Amino acid sequence: MYVENANRAVKGGRITVDNLEPYPKNPIIAAFFRNIGYADQLGSGVRKLFKYSQYYSGKIPEFIEGDIFRIIVPLNEGFSFDFWQENCINGISEIVSDTISDTIPETISNEKNLKKKLLIYIGQDSARTQKEYAAKLKVSVATVKRLFAKLQKEKILAREGTNRKGKWIITKQK
Repeated sequence: MYVENANRAVKGGRITVDNLEPYPKNPIIAAFFRNIGYADQLGSGVRKLFKYSQYYSGKIPEFIEGDIFRIIVPLNEGFSFDFWQENCINGISEIVSDTISDTIPETISNEKNLKKKLLIYIGQDSARTQKEYAAKLKVSVATVKRLFAKLQKEKILAREGTNRKGKWIITKQK
């Protein structure tokens, strides 16, 4: 992908993460929008493009500053949605479905293990926070919240007391 934009060049040449010096065209307006949260830190988009371009295309983008500012972002057809959609229709969908079906049992068993460990931790200390349980399980807080919701839905776990001063009760053993 190739993009051009008129520019008031501060210095000419290629821009890399190492030599990046963001310079706003209007520093007062840029600072205002950054302070009210409507804009990121100047230059963060360039850093993100360098980072994620590696993941999605395996190549580094080019930023060329001059009177015309140019950005060249390498694209890889193998990562394209259209490419995958077209090839799935032509038979790759079987390979994808086999891979998914191999992974689903592993994910389910992993969730069962997490549930068991969580119930053990709750049995040891039922007054901990979800954040503390997440740290013990070495997973995100969102994962722990999802596990709590499932355990409550299965009527294995219940909350006694308030959110601040309550504790978890294991209602039945599985």
